[in-house]
Amino acid sequence: MPVYAAYGSNMDPKQMAIRAPHSPIRGSGWVSGWRLTFGGEDLGWEGALATIVEEPNQQVFVVLYDVPEWDESELDQWEGASRGLYHKIRLRVHTLEGDVLAWFYVLDAYEGGLPSARYLGILADAAELAGAPDDYVKELRARPCNSL
Repeated sequence: MPVYAAYGSNMDPKQMAIRAPHSPIRGSGWVSGWRLTFGGEDLGWEGALATIVEEPNQQVFVVLYDVPEWDESELDQWEGASRGLYHKIRLRVHTLEGDVLAWFYVLDAYEGGLPSARYLGILADAAELAGAPDDYVKELRARPCNSL
């Protein structure tokens, strides 16, 4: 079964149940050598969109889902991968049970710009709900953003 690693709003299992109803949560972990950032400010409906970029000595908290093929195509629609907004890459995720190879959505746009306060709040709430460490959630909530 293909494994999807969510670092944004899809960390929320309620949202994933709507977008990919046949994709159970598998657990959580960290992708090392990458950092969470934002980009494509002109592409988002409220500002910059979440993405990950390579960065030594950094890591990103993720939630893992087992995603069957029919849910993957639906998720591609939600995430804009079918329109070229995001593309998929495969990376190793470190979990307490060992490493897992998972696919990620990465934004096809330049890094930069600010997310909206609402969007950033959704990401922080999803990370908190998924069991991300308190300092990770606190750092998310403290990031610069646009107030709408």
